[in-house]
Amino acid sequence: MTTENQAMVTVEQTASPIGRPASQRATLVGLGLNKIGRRSSLIDTAAVRGMIKKVAHLVRVVESE
Repeated sequence: MTTENQAMVTVEQTASPIGRPASQRATLVGLGLNKIGRRSSLIDTAAVRGMIKKVAHLVRVVESE
């Protein structure tokens, strides 16, 4: 499967994981984020959407294609 035919979602980290549970920190790393303002483009799958929902208070969806 190629990413050319798949929908992408871009997320941006808006808050710090300091003081958050380790599972939320790990979710941010799994999304490819580690600093405020960083953006990551990911294939729009159910797993990625679940990860975004878990840390919705720390990230925002910039664009969906």
